[in-house]
Amino acid sequence: MTKYGVTAFALAVLLSIASVWPIACADQPAATVRIGVLDPSGSKAWAEGFRDGLSQTGYSVGRNITVEWRRTAETKGELQSAASDLVHSQVGLMVTTGSFATSVALQNTSLPVVFLSGDPVAAGFASSLAKPGGRGTGVSAVTPELSVKQLELVHELAPKARRVGFLASLSNPLASRQLKSLQAAARTLGVRLEVFDASNARELDVALRALEQNPPEALIVSPNVFYLSHTHAIVQAARKRRIPAVYGYREFVADGGLMSYHVDLTPFALRRSTT
Repeated sequence: MTKYGVTAFALAVLLSIASVWPIACADQPAATVRIGVLDPSGSKAWAEGFRDGLSQTGYSVGRNITVEWRRTAETKGELQSAASDLVHSQVGLMVTTGSFATSVALQNTSLPVVFLSGDPVAAGFASSLAKPGGRGTGVSAVTPELSVKQLELVHELAPKARRVGFLASLSNPLASRQLKSLQAAARTLGVRLEVFDASNARELDVALRALEQNPPEALIVSPNVFYLSHTHAIVQAARKRRIPAVYGYREFVADGGLMSYHVDLTPFALRRSTT
């Protein structure tokens, strides 16, 4: 199991593909690999990076690999239905983004799963980063220290702010680790951290209303893939009350957010070619 980057993630997928579909002999035609992607984030940057990473390992969609995408599911029931649909599509490998989708894939299918997860060990997806065991492997983004940097950045931007909001899904193990790091850093900076907990669409609506009714003086948005499908609503809530905010993914900035600071989901080779 590796940390960071879609290129590394694509390599993890490649290794899993090799275990499911043995490489054909040189004198035999290559078989078309079928994989299913359960991606509730709907991130275009991640999807482009994933395809680019696969191409770097010799796989091209439409030539020697078929990818079945399921992007719109958010609730547990919707994710279970999407996972079941992928199984019926006869994919041999499941790729997931986020802890929620990964949990559904591991619990509701018998397929090998390659995941992108914040803290797969704490979530129970892996025994350890070195030896994950079971049917799952993938890429970990255990980065609680980046949340402290986000707090420092927003504190530099709004040095008089004494109430800093933290929008996060505390049911996510990574968010719990981030919260502990942020609380310690907040005490050092002399600011009060206010948590807005939202794990689903209903809770997010409640949290955004609370943000508008009693706005904090600054805001940190946790890097949760669920929030990627609600970037516009989150950004507009902050903009409406003129709350300086730092976000977990660049998609928020593309949707009008102030700034982002987190792991770049595009592969290193793709970044080099576009800079």
